[in-house]
Amino acid sequence: MDVHDPLLSEYGGLSAQPSPVARMMAAFAADFRDDIDINLGVGYVNESTIPRASIERSLREVLADPRRYRAALNYGGPAGSRNLIESIRRFHLEHGIGGLTEDVFARNRMIIGPNGATSLLEGVAHVLRPGIVITTDPIYYIYCNFLERLGYEVCAVAEDQHGMDADRLEARLVELGDRRRDVRFLYIVTVNNPTCTVLSTCRRQRLVEIASRLSRESKRKIPLLFDKAYENLIHDPEVEKPRSGLLFDELGIVYEIGTLSKILAPALRIGYLIGPPGPLVAAMVQKTSDAGFSAPLVTQEMASYLLDHCVPQQIRAVNAGYREKAAATRQWIDASLGRFLSDCRGGSAGFYYYLSFAHVETHENSAFFRFLSRTTGDPKIDGRAVDRNPRVVYIPGQFCVHPRGELVDAGRRQLRLSYGFEELPRIRQAMELLRDAATYAEATC
Repeated sequence: MDVHDPLLSEYGGLSAQPSPVARMMAAFAADFRDDIDINLGVGYVNESTIPRASIERSLREVLADPRRYRAALNYGGPAGSRNLIESIRRFHLEHGIGGLTEDVFARNRMIIGPNGATSLLEGVAHVLRPGIVITTDPIYYIYCNFLERLGYEVCAVAEDQHGMDADRLEARLVELGDRRRDVRFLYIVTVNNPTCTVLSTCRRQRLVEIASRLSRESKRKIPLLFDKAYENLIHDPEVEKPRSGLLFDELGIVYEIGTLSKILAPALRIGYLIGPPGPLVAAMVQKTSDAGFSAPLVTQEMASYLLDHCVPQQIRAVNAGYREKAAATRQWIDASLGRFLSDCRGGSAGFYYYLSFAHVETHENSAFFRFLSRTTGDPKIDGRAVDRNPRVVYIPGQFCVHPRGELVDAGRRQLRLSYGFEELPRIRQAMELLRDAATYAEATC
């Protein structure tokens, strides 16, 4: 008698097939060679930015003070550690983060995610009824792919140099017609991943106005989620310091999701949400309880200690390091790839550059990709099967634009590269290999 596989939900069936980026990165990771191959793809933070000594000290201090950090090795409450919530609030107020005030915090609520900022984004998608999600194109492909597996329809609106193009958004809403009632939320990454375009304060305010108008028209609050994952990593002093979308929210629809991963350590898995109290936040708290009571309490308390004692100087050090890397990488991009490019975004915040080539295609089946993955079939380029030449991992633009958006054709000639993880000598080597790949691709056209 045949025994069949378990019956999966629609989401489970779609999840059983890896996303294109997951598949590509898994293939590289299977035989990635440290010190030979170069990782410009995965958005890991630079190891040298992680404050190991401070993290070690925070654990000692938390365990040594059970009165302040009560039951730190036990379960916590689903809304999050009171110490951590207060530390995040104080950090924003004392350092002018987003221009937030006591009044703004008083009329909003803060909760801690069960497993970083991504778990909060996942929670929002689970507790809201599936429908249309409006986001920026190029898209944050990891979350958008997840939303579509969960049954949402992603509507991507192209960005300009200030973030999501508000005029295009207005036009898209008109095009949706009666389907505007199916819009469930708007999702905006304030330092966009993949392009690292910084959402300006003026544009942020206009997006709040548009979402508020749409909510009034729908007679239903439509959440506007600002994902601030990279906002503490605005390292270009010429860039305007952003102001929080919560400052412009009169209707109670703005939610901000922040993280300590990029400035402390991803493994702490600390993400937080600030937004108006109500059914959405209440459902999010219950979702955290369902997933395991709370985020690990000990890491919450350690994060609280770190915020109270070392984060300001940590942020200064991290941003100084990324500023140096951004400047050097841009010089090498211009020197090695300048003649091939039509556009280069990023370099002012976060740790990505987003490159657009004039003619060279960068997708998985392109000559450019085959050169860098050493799969051309030419031993002079690929090297021997047992000793392949150095490879470079990047994220092709085909995965960064929405497949039903207006940037599909451009995405075939784009790529995202990260200058976060690798050190400068390896990044410089990678730029030379990218140049060689572009030259090879031109010659094979």
